[in-house]
Amino acid sequence: MAVVVELIRKESDGTISFGDYTLNVKSKVSDFEHEGDLYKVKTFNEITKLEKNGMFVFESVPGTSVFHLDSKENQVCFQIAGQDTAQITLELEAEKEYEIHRDDVQLGKMKTNLGGKLVFSLELREEEKAFIKVVKL
Repeated sequence: MAVVVELIRKESDGTISFGDYTLNVKSKVSDFEHEGDLYKVKTFNEITKLEKNGMFVFESVPGTSVFHLDSKENQVCFQIAGQDTAQITLELEAEKEYEIHRDDVQLGKMKTNLGGKLVFSLELREEEKAFIKVVKL
């Protein structure tokens, strides 16, 4: 089972990992410092949510575990694990088109709304991690 037991951690490659979808009670870590930014994670089996400097970054319903989140100007990459189909919400640039890839297979193109939210669903299996890449077109 792939989870982040400490709820959020820094990885040696400069990315962060967060979330534990096996928890039955809400758990959170606030003021986690990474590269000059403060992160807050809330996670349990029903939801995983990440904020950076008080701003929304990521949410999954139900909860998931996210590994090696790497957010750059034109793309976001991460690995994700969970027990079921999850609805993923990312905060990106408003009214822009993005291409979504899972394990190097293109799933499609989507446009963010006025608030910059991109929402898509993923079928997840507990015993494996999916590699997700979201690229701005």
